[in-house]
Amino acid sequence: MIYWHSLDRAARYYSRRTALASGATRSTFGELHDRVAGIAALLREHGLAKGDRLALLLPNEPEYIALVYACSWLGVIAVPLNTRLSAVEIDRVLADASPRGLIRHSSMPVPTVRVPWEQTLDQEPLEVPSGSYPDAIYDPEALLALIYTSGTTGRPKGVMLTHGNVMSNVDHVNYWLPYRENGVYLHAAPIFHIADFPLMFAAPAFGAAQVTIPKFSPRSFCETVQRERVTHTVLVPTMINLLTQFQGLKQHDLTSLEVMGYGGSPMAPELVHRTREVLPDVKLIQVYGLSETGFLTGLRDDEHTETRLASCGRPCPGVDLRVVDDSGKQVATGRSGEIVTRGANVMRGYWKDAEDTASAFRDGMFRTGDVGYQDAEGYVYILDRVKDMIVSGGENVYSGEVEAVIYELPAVREAAVFGIPDPQWGELVMAYVVLKPGYALSAEDLIAHCRRSLATYKIPRRVEFSDSELPKSGSGKILKRVLRERFWARQQRAVS
Repeated sequence: MIYWHSLDRAARYYSRRTALASGATRSTFGELHDRVAGIAALLREHGLAKGDRLALLLPNEPEYIALVYACSWLGVIAVPLNTRLSAVEIDRVLADASPRGLIRHSSMPVPTVRVPWEQTLDQEPLEVPSGSYPDAIYDPEALLALIYTSGTTGRPKGVMLTHGNVMSNVDHVNYWLPYRENGVYLHAAPIFHIADFPLMFAAPAFGAAQVTIPKFSPRSFCETVQRERVTHTVLVPTMINLLTQFQGLKQHDLTSLEVMGYGGSPMAPELVHRTREVLPDVKLIQVYGLSETGFLTGLRDDEHTETRLASCGRPCPGVDLRVVDDSGKQVATGRSGEIVTRGANVMRGYWKDAEDTASAFRDGMFRTGDVGYQDAEGYVYILDRVKDMIVSGGENVYSGEVEAVIYELPAVREAAVFGIPDPQWGELVMAYVVLKPGYALSAEDLIAHCRRSLATYKIPRRVEFSDSELPKSGSGKILKRVLRERFWARQQRAVS
């Protein structure tokens, strides 16, 4: 169904406009439509039909997007794999998804799980057959993709997203990041991540060209924006942090860039201010959502006021969002609790996991696992993940709040706050910090800074510095689970 409302629409209305660009490679909407039809026929020749899975282990590139379109054409379920997973982790996903095909790049890890059809795209380009093409399906309830969760809170699970789910997200994209004809969207964040995945369907729906870069770096981002006159993009805060510190930023012409969406993790107010300074003409849009829901809320550019920088915005039309207590009862305005939601955007469930699917919903509402509150005007404030909340001496400490204070220090490049075991208090607040090159900061100075802004029980009791960047998921989220492991290795978590 979604193909008819995205690329097929573009092929009818904007057939001669540029649809996809990567380096010297160019294709119009008409050419891309024909290419996708051929790939759909190729998939059919290899035995893939509606409901079958096709795993994709590829960097951001035009053929990746064309393959996802071909899956949507046939009703094949795309399984975009996290390119930062190890071979062992990829094996687990493949064993769970049981795909009929796997298309990968030779630079990616080589899984040992075998599938009926495998092809290494950079060594064996797709040779599409000539002749008749299959008809594109129109079924809003058909599964479009299995988006596997990043695993930051446990075992990765396959999120079942239907054509209708992602089409709903296209509507939300247009609400928060209004598209215009002749726009140019840059896939700088990984395509396999939910923050970027819906944009490949949103862009052609509005006649916008798409540009890809295989892997984000500040230099490749700036060069691409300048060369392709990029107008829109979505980044995670880690990428924006690196971009604002890029020494060559002023050497590139970024005047075409109009809108930068960001999400995937909270962005400290200090980083927002720095982004405003180095990119003063770019409109910022914060989006909040999950793999299971896509976009839920948005904070518009003019809403980035000092009093709302800690907010992720308001729910868009079509999203019913509430804050509830442990029993599922809605709490009063301003009170914290778990954020729950429902709408056409919410996933069907977890792949082959009825138990986790059942526990993810209560009274028809999807449980996000995020703790937060909503003010009287509807603005949502995320305090922490339920599992990242620190309980010290019976007091709840939200790591995001502590991290925001730490990021105020000019010397700090990255920071992660989490709980470590303590026999007296249950948990103590721990801060793991990476400094910017050429800067110095002591644990004592960091703690003294926190003491000026935070309650005593929220102040880090232990601070460690790292010479290398913090471990991250493929979407750029800091993996606190990895940092916590050595502290909790022989503990039974009694609190938090």
